[in-house]
Amino acid sequence: MAARTDTRIAPEQPPPSPRGVLGYRAGRERPAGGWELWTWLFMRISGIVLLFLAVGHVLIMHVGGEGVSRVNFAFVATRWSSPFWRTWDWALLSLALLHGINGLRVVVQDYVRPVAWRFAVNMLFYVVGFVLFVLGTVVVFTFAPSRWPGVAR
Repeated sequence: MAARTDTRIAPEQPPPSPRGVLGYRAGRERPAGGWELWTWLFMRISGIVLLFLAVGHVLIMHVGGEGVSRVNFAFVATRWSSPFWRTWDWALLSLALLHGINGLRVVVQDYVRPVAWRFAVNMLFYVVGFVLFVLGTVVVFTFAPSRWPGVAR
């Protein structure tokens, strides 16, 4: 009696999805190219830069010296007399806004399915982000303590 051989071909299995350290599937995959790749890279690079800017801000403003109790109008006026600190605070503001708006764009892309709604929500975020950026930039670069009422000239 001849041995019976199974001639059925097993269906092709999809390759297993990559797993992270904790066994869960990794987040978004890296885009292949174009605009999405550049925004993906921006999120990673700006996140690292923001880490240093934000931790430095917290240490300087809230931990060092006398802590939060020393932060008042005079402290800010003295600090912003230096172009270095104005640039530091402006970079923190700019990167935080751009990083946050880009993150919101990704969330909208993931969860808002109708194209018109996605466009409208993204435009709302872009307009609000732009207005906040302009207001913050104006405050950082035009701040002059002597122009405030009640401040000794």
